[in-house]
Amino acid sequence: MSKLSTAIRLIKENPGEFKASIVKLFSPLLSDKQYLSMMFRYRMGYKLDWESPKTYSEKLQWLKLYDHNPSYTRLVDKYEVKEYVSQLIGERYVAKTLGVWDSPEEIVFSTLPQRFVLKTTHGGGNSGVIICKDKNALDEAKTRQTLWSSMRQDLYRDSREWPYKNVKRRIIAEEFLEDQETGELRDYKFFCFDGKVKALFVATERQTRKEPFFNFFDRDYHSLDLKQGHPRAETLPAKPALFEEMVALAEELSKNMPHVRVDLYQVNGQIYFGEFTFYHFGGMVHFEPESWDKCFGDWLVLPEHK
Repeated sequence: MSKLSTAIRLIKENPGEFKASIVKLFSPLLSDKQYLSMMFRYRMGYKLDWESPKTYSEKLQWLKLYDHNPSYTRLVDKYEVKEYVSQLIGERYVAKTLGVWDSPEEIVFSTLPQRFVLKTTHGGGNSGVIICKDKNALDEAKTRQTLWSSMRQDLYRDSREWPYKNVKRRIIAEEFLEDQETGELRDYKFFCFDGKVKALFVATERQTRKEPFFNFFDRDYHSLDLKQGHPRAETLPAKPALFEEMVALAEELSKNMPHVRVDLYQVNGQIYFGEFTFYHFGGMVHFEPESWDKCFGDWLVLPEHK
Protein backbone atom coordinates (compact mmCIF):
# COMPACT_ATOMS: atom_id res chain seq x y z
CA MET A 1 0.00 0.00 0.00
CA SER A 2 1.43 3.37 -1.03
CA LYS A 3 1.95 6.22 1.43
CA LEU A 4 -0.71 8.24 -0.40
CA SER A 5 -3.36 5.52 -0.15
CA THR A 6 -2.46 4.99 3.51
CA ALA A 7 -2.91 8.71 4.18
CA ILE A 8 -6.26 8.76 2.37
CA ARG A 9 -7.50 5.77 4.38
CA LEU A 10 -6.38 7.43 7.65
CA ILE A 11 -8.16 10.68 6.72
CA LYS A 12 -11.40 8.78 6.16
CA GLU A 13 -11.21 6.40 9.12
CA ASN A 14 -9.57 8.61 11.76
CA PRO A 15 -9.27 12.27 10.78
CA GLY A 16 -8.11 13.22 14.29
CA GLU A 17 -5.15 10.84 14.10
CA PHE A 18 -4.31 12.15 10.63
CA LYS A 19 -4.19 15.71 11.99
CA ALA A 20 -2.03 14.48 14.89
CA SER A 21 0.42 12.93 12.41
CA ILE A 22 0.73 16.32 10.69
CA VAL A 23 1.42 18.03 14.04
CA LYS A 24 4.19 15.47 14.65
CA LEU A 25 5.97 16.67 11.52
CA PHE A 26 6.21 20.14 13.01
CA SER A 27 7.16 18.95 16.50
CA PRO A 28 10.58 20.69 16.60
CA LEU A 29 8.92 24.04 15.89
CA LEU A 30 6.37 23.86 18.69
CA SER A 31 6.70 24.48 22.42
CA ASP A 32 5.71 21.65 24.74
CA LYS A 33 2.44 23.37 25.60
CA GLN A 34 1.56 24.09 21.98
CA TYR A 35 2.37 20.56 20.90
CA LEU A 36 0.46 18.86 23.72
CA SER A 37 -2.56 21.15 23.28
CA MET A 38 -2.85 20.30 19.59
CA MET A 39 -2.16 16.57 19.94
CA PHE A 40 -4.67 16.32 22.78
CA ARG A 41 -7.38 18.13 20.82
CA TYR A 42 -7.00 15.87 17.80
CA ARG A 43 -6.59 12.58 19.66
CA MET A 44 -8.99 13.06 22.57
CA GLY A 45 -11.57 15.21 20.81
CA TYR A 46 -11.81 18.10 23.26
CA LYS A 47 -9.79 21.13 24.30
CA LEU A 48 -7.29 20.60 27.10
CA ASP A 49 -8.01 22.80 30.12
CA TRP A 50 -4.58 23.77 31.42
CA GLU A 51 -5.93 26.04 34.17
CA SER A 52 -8.37 23.55 35.70
CA PRO A 53 -7.72 20.02 34.37
CA LYS A 54 -10.25 17.46 35.56
CA THR A 55 -9.78 14.22 33.64
CA TYR A 56 -6.89 11.84 34.13
CA SER A 57 -5.82 12.42 30.52
CA GLU A 58 -5.70 16.19 31.03
CA LYS A 59 -3.80 15.90 34.29
CA LEU A 60 -1.12 13.69 32.72
CA GLN A 61 -0.42 16.46 30.22
CA TRP A 62 -0.23 18.96 33.11
CA LEU A 63 2.33 16.73 34.84
CA LYS A 64 4.42 16.54 31.66
CA LEU A 65 4.58 20.32 31.59
CA TYR A 66 4.91 21.26 35.25
CA ASP A 67 6.06 18.30 37.40
CA HIS A 68 9.76 18.14 36.47
CA ASN A 69 11.24 16.14 39.33
CA PRO A 70 14.86 15.53 38.23
CA SER A 71 14.84 12.02 39.74
CA TYR A 72 12.31 10.87 37.14
CA THR A 73 14.98 10.64 34.44
CA ARG A 74 16.80 8.01 36.47
CA LEU A 75 13.55 6.17 37.20
CA VAL A 76 12.59 5.73 33.54
CA ASP A 77 16.09 4.56 32.58
CA LYS A 78 15.76 0.76 32.47
CA TYR A 79 19.38 0.33 33.54
CA GLU A 80 19.77 3.08 36.14
CA VAL A 81 16.45 2.27 37.84
CA LYS A 82 17.69 -1.17 38.88
CA GLU A 83 20.02 0.27 41.51
CA TYR A 84 17.26 2.54 42.82
CA VAL A 85 14.79 -0.33 43.19
CA SER A 86 17.43 -2.61 44.72
CA GLN A 87 18.21 -0.03 47.40
CA LEU A 88 14.54 0.66 48.13
CA ILE A 89 12.97 -2.81 48.27
CA GLY A 90 15.83 -5.27 47.74
CA GLU A 91 17.96 -6.73 44.98
CA ARG A 92 15.92 -9.94 44.83
CA TYR A 93 13.07 -8.04 43.17
CA VAL A 94 15.25 -6.98 40.22
CA ALA A 95 15.83 -9.17 37.16
CA LYS A 96 19.49 -10.05 36.64
CA THR A 97 21.38 -7.90 34.13
CA LEU A 98 23.50 -9.95 31.72
CA GLY A 99 25.13 -7.12 29.82
CA VAL A 100 24.91 -3.45 28.84
CA TRP A 101 26.12 -1.84 25.59
CA ASP A 102 26.07 1.59 23.96
CA SER A 103 25.10 0.26 20.52
CA PRO A 104 23.72 -2.94 18.92
CA GLU A 105 27.07 -3.55 17.22
CA GLU A 106 28.76 -4.01 20.61
CA ILE A 107 26.56 -6.93 21.67
CA VAL A 108 28.53 -10.16 22.02
CA PHE A 109 25.86 -12.83 21.62
CA SER A 110 28.27 -15.65 22.42
CA THR A 111 28.43 -14.45 26.04
CA LEU A 112 24.66 -14.66 26.49
CA PRO A 113 22.71 -17.78 27.58
CA GLN A 114 20.28 -19.66 25.34
CA ARG A 115 17.35 -17.55 26.54
CA PHE A 116 17.47 -13.84 27.32
CA VAL A 117 15.76 -10.49 26.79
CA LEU A 118 17.21 -7.38 25.13
CA LYS A 119 15.87 -3.90 25.94
CA THR A 120 16.70 -0.34 25.03
CA THR A 121 17.14 1.73 28.17
CA HIS A 122 15.03 4.66 26.92
CA GLY A 123 12.15 2.79 25.27
CA GLY A 124 8.49 3.08 26.16
CA GLY A 125 5.57 0.71 25.84
CA ASN A 126 6.91 -2.55 24.48
CA SER A 127 9.20 -0.85 21.98
CA GLY A 128 12.82 -1.90 21.94
CA VAL A 129 12.16 -5.27 23.62
CA ILE A 130 13.42 -8.46 22.00
CA ILE A 131 12.64 -11.80 23.64
CA CYS A 132 14.97 -14.65 22.70
CA LYS A 133 13.77 -18.14 23.66
CA ASP A 134 16.39 -19.97 21.60
CA LYS A 135 19.70 -18.32 20.74
CA ASN A 136 20.38 -20.93 18.04
CA ALA A 137 17.37 -19.65 16.10
CA LEU A 138 18.19 -15.96 16.59
CA ASP A 139 18.95 -13.88 13.52
CA GLU A 140 21.69 -11.65 14.93
CA ALA A 141 21.80 -9.27 11.97
CA LYS A 142 18.03 -8.73 12.07
CA THR A 143 18.17 -8.28 15.85
CA ARG A 144 20.80 -5.55 15.55
CA GLN A 145 18.76 -3.86 12.82
CA THR A 146 15.63 -3.91 14.99
CA LEU A 147 17.56 -2.46 17.92
CA TRP A 148 19.05 0.31 15.78
CA SER A 149 15.50 1.29 14.81
CA SER A 150 14.41 1.21 18.46
CA MET A 151 17.37 3.37 19.46
CA ARG A 152 15.83 6.17 17.39
CA GLN A 153 12.60 6.19 19.40
CA ASP A 154 12.11 9.55 21.12
CA LEU A 155 9.30 9.77 23.66
CA TYR A 156 10.16 13.36 24.43
CA ARG A 157 9.80 14.41 20.80
CA ASP A 158 6.66 12.36 20.12
CA SER A 159 4.82 12.68 23.43
CA ARG A 160 6.72 15.38 25.34
CA GLU A 161 7.47 12.90 28.13
CA TRP A 162 10.32 15.01 29.42
CA PRO A 163 11.97 12.41 31.77
CA TYR A 164 13.13 10.54 28.64
CA LYS A 165 14.81 13.59 27.16
CA ASN A 166 18.16 12.98 28.83
CA VAL A 167 18.17 9.20 29.26
CA LYS A 168 21.38 7.70 27.92
CA ARG A 169 20.48 5.40 25.05
CA ARG A 170 21.87 1.95 25.67
CA ILE A 171 20.90 -1.70 25.36
CA ILE A 172 20.71 -4.14 28.23
CA ALA A 173 20.35 -7.91 28.31
CA GLU A 174 18.33 -9.46 31.13
CA GLU A 175 17.60 -12.96 32.28
CA PHE A 176 14.61 -14.62 30.57
CA LEU A 177 11.58 -14.84 32.86
CA GLU A 178 8.55 -17.08 32.36
CA ASP A 179 6.05 -18.32 34.91
CA GLN A 180 5.58 -22.09 34.78
CA GLU A 181 1.99 -21.97 36.04
CA THR A 182 0.69 -19.51 33.42
CA GLY A 183 3.21 -20.34 30.69
CA GLU A 184 3.87 -16.64 30.08
CA LEU A 185 5.14 -13.44 31.66
CA ARG A 186 2.04 -11.64 32.89
CA ASP A 187 2.44 -7.95 33.51
CA TYR A 188 0.70 -6.47 36.58
CA LYS A 189 0.47 -2.69 36.22
CA PHE A 190 -0.51 -0.78 39.36
CA PHE A 191 -1.88 2.77 39.20
CA CYS A 192 -0.51 4.53 42.28
CA PHE A 193 -1.64 7.94 43.51
CA ASP A 194 0.33 9.56 46.35
CA GLY A 195 1.72 6.16 47.25
CA LYS A 196 -1.62 4.30 47.22
CA VAL A 197 -2.78 1.69 44.70
CA LYS A 198 -6.22 2.54 43.32
CA ALA A 199 -6.44 0.22 40.31
CA LEU A 200 -4.40 -2.06 38.06
CA PHE A 201 -4.57 -3.97 34.84
CA VAL A 202 -3.11 -7.30 33.88
CA ALA A 203 -1.52 -7.70 30.44
CA THR A 204 -1.72 -11.28 29.17
CA GLU A 205 -0.70 -13.19 26.03
CA ARG A 206 1.78 -10.53 24.93
CA GLN A 207 4.04 -13.11 23.30
CA THR A 208 1.32 -15.28 21.73
CA ARG A 209 -1.08 -12.73 20.22
CA LYS A 210 -0.65 -9.83 17.85
CA GLU A 211 -2.63 -7.75 20.34
CA PRO A 212 -2.49 -8.55 24.08
CA PHE A 213 -5.39 -8.58 26.50
CA PHE A 214 -5.72 -5.85 29.15
CA ASN A 215 -8.07 -6.59 32.05
CA PHE A 216 -8.62 -3.88 34.68
CA PHE A 217 -9.22 -4.48 38.40
CA ASP A 218 -9.67 -2.40 41.53
CA ARG A 219 -7.35 -2.44 44.56
CA ASP A 220 -8.99 -5.65 45.83
CA TYR A 221 -8.80 -7.42 42.46
CA HIS A 222 -12.46 -7.01 41.58
CA SER A 223 -12.93 -6.81 37.83
CA LEU A 224 -13.73 -3.35 36.45
CA ASP A 225 -16.02 -2.62 33.52
CA LEU A 226 -13.24 -0.74 31.78
CA LYS A 227 -11.50 -1.09 28.45
CA GLN A 228 -8.60 0.95 27.15
CA GLY A 229 -6.18 0.48 24.30
CA HIS A 230 -6.55 -3.29 23.96
CA PRO A 231 -9.35 -5.89 24.21
CA ARG A 232 -10.28 -7.63 27.44
CA ALA A 233 -9.86 -11.37 27.84
CA GLU A 234 -13.19 -13.14 28.33
CA THR A 235 -11.59 -15.44 30.90
CA LEU A 236 -10.25 -13.22 33.67
CA PRO A 237 -6.63 -13.80 34.72
CA ALA A 238 -6.64 -15.34 38.18
CA LYS A 239 -5.59 -13.28 41.17
CA PRO A 240 -1.86 -13.95 41.68
CA ALA A 241 -0.81 -15.72 44.86
CA LEU A 242 1.50 -12.85 45.84
CA PHE A 243 -0.99 -10.09 45.04
CA GLU A 244 -0.94 -8.39 48.46
CA GLU A 245 2.85 -8.33 48.47
CA MET A 246 2.84 -6.79 45.02
CA VAL A 247 0.44 -4.07 46.20
CA ALA A 248 2.69 -3.34 49.18
CA LEU A 249 5.76 -3.13 46.95
CA ALA A 250 4.01 -0.87 44.45
CA GLU A 251 3.01 1.48 47.25
CA GLU A 252 6.51 1.52 48.68
CA LEU A 253 8.00 2.28 45.26
CA SER A 254 5.51 5.06 44.54
CA LYS A 255 5.91 7.00 47.79
CA ASN A 256 6.24 10.79 47.46
CA MET A 257 5.04 10.80 43.85
CA PRO A 258 1.70 12.36 42.85
CA HIS A 259 1.21 9.56 40.34
CA VAL A 260 3.12 6.71 38.75
CA ARG A 261 2.25 3.33 37.31
CA VAL A 262 4.38 0.57 38.84
CA ASP A 263 4.76 -2.54 36.68
CA LEU A 264 5.54 -5.86 38.37
CA TYR A 265 5.77 -9.53 37.45
CA GLN A 266 5.12 -12.72 39.42
CA VAL A 267 7.33 -15.56 38.21
CA ASN A 268 7.48 -18.98 39.87
CA GLY A 269 6.78 -17.65 43.34
CA GLN A 270 8.96 -14.55 43.00
CA ILE A 271 8.07 -10.91 42.31
CA TYR A 272 10.13 -8.83 39.90
CA PHE A 273 10.08 -5.12 39.18
CA GLY A 274 9.27 -4.15 35.59
CA GLU A 275 9.34 -0.38 35.17
CA PHE A 276 7.95 2.98 36.22
CA THR A 277 5.48 4.66 33.86
CA PHE A 278 4.66 8.28 34.61
CA TYR A 279 2.32 8.92 31.69
CA HIS A 280 0.13 5.89 31.03
CA PHE A 281 -0.50 5.65 27.27
CA GLY A 282 0.87 9.20 27.06
CA GLY A 283 -2.49 10.34 28.43
CA MET A 284 -4.00 10.22 24.96
CA VAL A 285 -5.97 6.97 24.70
CA HIS A 286 -9.71 6.93 25.39
CA PHE A 287 -11.26 5.10 28.31
CA GLU A 288 -14.35 3.01 27.60
CA PRO A 289 -16.63 4.18 29.12
CA GLU A 290 -15.27 7.74 29.27
CA SER A 291 -16.49 8.18 32.87
CA TRP A 292 -13.37 6.33 34.02
CA ASP A 293 -11.21 9.17 32.75
CA LYS A 294 -12.86 11.47 35.28
CA CYS A 295 -12.65 8.79 38.00
CA PHE A 296 -8.90 8.35 37.55
CA GLY A 297 -8.63 12.14 37.37
CA ASP A 298 -10.29 12.48 40.77
CA TRP A 299 -7.65 10.16 42.25
CA LEU A 300 -4.83 12.29 40.86
CA VAL A 301 -4.19 15.33 43.04
CA LEU A 302 -1.80 17.63 41.22
CA PRO A 303 1.13 19.12 43.13
CA GLU A 304 1.45 22.85 43.57
CA HIS A 305 2.69 24.54 40.42
CA LYS A 306 5.68 26.74 41.19
